[in-house]
Amino acid sequence: MHLSKKAEYALRATIHLGMATEVGRPTISGAELAEVNRLPLKFVERILQELREAGIVETQRGKFGGYSLAKPAGEIGVGQLIRLVDGRLAPICCASENAYQPCTCPDEDHCGLRMLMIDVRNAIANILDRYTIAQVVEVTLRKMRRDGIIPPFASEASHPAGAEANRRKADPADGFLAGLSQLVTLNQETNGHDHH
Repeated sequence: MHLSKKAEYALRATIHLGMATEVGRPTISGAELAEVNRLPLKFVERILQELREAGIVETQRGKFGGYSLAKPAGEIGVGQLIRLVDGRLAPICCASENAYQPCTCPDEDHCGLRMLMIDVRNAIANILDRYTIAQVVEVTLRKMRRDGIIPPFASEASHPAGAEANRRKADPADGFLAGLSQLVTLNQETNGHDHH
């Protein structure tokens, strides 16, 4: 699977709209979304227009207008959003469940590459279809708070001083699933203490 830049930016914008809602800013201007994502405003507005047409995002007019999620973040699936923008999760078109197209292989039913790519597609879908934007927002905000980072839209300062210097290579322990499992453990510990 190759996530297009457009799908990446659509996911980032949707996650940021979810984060904004969680910190008490349910409506965010296109300019603010473009700034926090370091993207050209016209590009962000084009993506937001597509998300609006798909019922993911809505717009409010007026002085305090802008963009907001059209439905709860818990109802927006990550896989659903990627399919909306990119069309398929499968690495090759003949392995796609939702956007199948025949390939040039002479015997598709007995093609080892296709069989392997179907398994790759299934593995990708099993992760992306399991989680919602709300879960990504929850894990992201939890990690930001743990690291002392002010979430975007939480205050006038969208990024604390020094955040730029803290960038580092991706650490597998910093992945979403690792953050989610920490959150589940924390919730279980909290719920366990409530019963004593």
